[in-house]
Amino acid sequence: MNSSVNVTVVLEHRDSFSKAVIKNMIVVLLGFSLNYISAALIYTFHNHQIFYTNPRYILIIHLVVNDMIQVTLSIILFVISYTVYKINVSVCCIFMLLALVTTENTPLNLACMAMECYIAVCFPLRHMQICTVRGTLMLIGFIWNISIVSVLPDLFITLATEPLDFFHSRVFCVRENVFPNPLIPLKREIIYSLFLVIIWITIFYTYFRIMFAAQSASKNAKKARNTILLHGFQLLLCMATYARPQVLKVLKQGDPTNYVDHLFASYIIIQVLPRSISPVLYGIRDKTFRKFLKGHLWC
Repeated sequence: MNSSVNVTVVLEHRDSFSKAVIKNMIVVLLGFSLNYISAALIYTFHNHQIFYTNPRYILIIHLVVNDMIQVTLSIILFVISYTVYKINVSVCCIFMLLALVTTENTPLNLACMAMECYIAVCFPLRHMQICTVRGTLMLIGFIWNISIVSVLPDLFITLATEPLDFFHSRVFCVRENVFPNPLIPLKREIIYSLFLVIIWITIFYTYFRIMFAAQSASKNAKKARNTILLHGFQLLLCMATYARPQVLKVLKQGDPTNYVDHLFASYIIIQVLPRSISPVLYGIRDKTFRKFLKGHLWC
C-alpha cells in the first residue's frame, strides 16, 4: 500500500524534461567520477604485490569493489526510473537482490576491518598467523554468504505467495513492488537490527581495546584508533540507508509537491555520497596507496 502511494505521488509530480536531464547528468557524472577513482585503486592494487599479499588491503579493495557495484546498480536503476520507468519484475528482482546483498556487505566488511586493526595492534606477534591472505579470502566469502542467506528469503517468500504471472508483469523497480509480502519488511527489520547490534559491539569493543593500547604512546595504535573511528562514521552513514524510508514518509506527508526532489536529494546524500568515502578515505589517506596511486590515477 505504502509503495503504491509513493508511485502515485511520483506520477503526479514528475520532473520536467530539462530537470530530469539535469538530475540524470548529475547522477551519471558523480557515478563516473567515483567509479574512475575506484577503478584506479583496483588497478593499483592488482599491479603491486605489496597490496594483494596484505590482508588489510584485500579487505579495503573488497569494500571498494562492493561500493563500486552498488553505485553502478543504483545509477542504472535511477536512469531506468526516468527513461523506461517500468521494467519486468524478474529483471528488477536480479537488480534488487544484488543491490541488497552489496548493501549488507558494507557493514560486515567494516566490522572485519575493525577486527583486523585490533589484532594488528593488540596481538602484533600473532597478526601474521591470524590474518593470512587465505583466511581473508575465506572471510570475504563468508561475508557474501551471510548477506545472500539474509536476502534470499525475500525471493522465496515472493515465489511462494505471488502468482507466476506476477514475474512477467512490469513494475516501477523498488523493493516494495518486487517483494510485496508484508512479512518481508518485518523480517528485514529483525535482520538489520541483529546485524547492526553485532557490528556496533564489534566497533566499540575494538575501539576501546585499541584506545587502551594507544596509552602506551604507540604511533600505530593511535592511527588504528582513528581508523576505527572512521569505520564507525561509515557505519553511521550505512544506517542512514535504513532510516531513509521513514524520513521520506514524513517528507511526503509534509510536502507532497516536492516529493520527487526529496527523493533525489536523499538518493544523492544517502546512496551515492557515502560510497565515495571508501576510495577517498583508503586511497588518499593511506600513504602506501597514495604513493602508487598518483602514477595510475591519470592513466
